Amino acid sequence: MNRFAKTLEKYTSGKKVLGLFILTNVIYLFMLLVTIPKTMGFSNGMKLLDMLPTGYNQDYVNKLFSTLGENGREIYLTNQIPVDMIYPLLFGLTYSLLLAFFLKKLSKLKSPFTYLSMLPIIAGIADYLENIGIITMLNNYPDLTETTVNVTNIFSIIKSTTTSIYFVALIVILIILGIKFIKKK
Repeated sequence: MNRFAKTLEKYTSGKKVLGLFILTNVIYLFMLLVTIPKTMGFSNGMKLLDMLPTGYNQDYVNKLFSTLGENGREIYLTNQIPVDMIYPLLFGLTYSLLLAFFLKKLSKLKSPFTYLSMLPIIAGIADYLENIGIITMLNNYPDLTETTVNVTNIFSIIKSTTTSIYFVALIVILIILGIKFIKKK
């Protein structure tokens, strides 16, 4: 068994996974219900950069930051981003262990499927890199470089793509687990 699978197996107890799942989703709800709406209160309906799964371009970033105004950009930087610097770590750990937990139930933790558990970690790393790009752009506005916007956009797309693939894999594994459970009865 590879080192990654051994590490996952060590931390996939139901209580640990459930505790992390609750903590992660409390932080996520806080962002959805508090920090994102507070920031978007200045955006005139425009979505924040981290909420654009298909990406954005320099024109969008300029328009968003202009619409946010100085107060909105400050709230983005001091309210939304700090919480979003906690969330990627929790997301990566929690959802990696969650998938490993279900793979373990299917006796597939020691299979190549284990590598699907890396997707949330990749998404979390991409989220951090996206956040660093957003911080850079907020601090440098109105002097945005095309390179910074494009690189940040790439990390936004990597984050959303790996997250989407992960949740498809999780749903498939849950369906397989459900079928296995029904067959046992």
